[in-house]
Amino acid sequence: MITKRIIPCLDVRDGRVVKGVNFEGLNDVSSPVELGKYYSDSGADELVFYDITASAEGRALFTDILRKVAETIFIPLTVGGGINTVDDFDRVLKCGADKVSVNSGAIRDPSLIPAAAKKYGDQCVVLSADVKRVDGRFTLLARGGRDNTGLDAIEWIKRGAENGAGEIVVNSIDTDGVKGGFDLELLDAVCSAVHVPVIASGGGGCIEDFVKLFQTLPDVDAGLAASIFHFGEVSIPELKRRLAAAGINVREVL
Repeated sequence: MITKRIIPCLDVRDGRVVKGVNFEGLNDVSSPVELGKYYSDSGADELVFYDITASAEGRALFTDILRKVAETIFIPLTVGGGINTVDDFDRVLKCGADKVSVNSGAIRDPSLIPAAAKKYGDQCVVLSADVKRVDGRFTLLARGGRDNTGLDAIEWIKRGAENGAGEIVVNSIDTDGVKGGFDLELLDAVCSAVHVPVIASGGGGCIEDFVKLFQTLPDVDAGLAASIFHFGEVSIPELKRRLAAAGINVREVL
């Protein structure tokens, strides 16, 4: 049985962790270095670091903060935000990232995924997709959910996996920050389309949302969340104990 991963996400703007609802109304939370260490010590399986305004502002990711986070934690680190070229992969990997997440950069230049996969291996390339229902269709958005690409999100994700993305993060904008549960319909469609690990993001509001996610969709590999962990609404050790009690295979329960 595949071990399910629990992944906190640090949405970073101007060097601080922030969190909003439906990608809007961002509020300051904490220092990414302090939060990263807390999650590493609390039993998180991995950590995601997104410089959420790098693409929208057309700049490179903040590597100074990233380097400090990487030096502080002892779990795998995935980094995204402003990743537009293979050189950007090289830059963040040298700062201590284990995997690199691409989103808007791959939309602008789809050849980025196979080029990075060829140089660094599929396991290093994570395709992050921001998805929203538009006229009843799963549609791909870009630049942190600001721009409607008009692309069919499931087809885009499928093509990304075929081109070398070793993992998919599915961000449901419809459920992001709402804490009403993961977008099971969207996740089911993605799991049916690809044969690489799928990470569910957007909507986790309580422990039972994670239980329902993994019981309903056993092909989902990981659950990612931000505010419920940041604000202490759910502790990772408590979450893992509940998942284990429900018969869901998780890594060590603290």
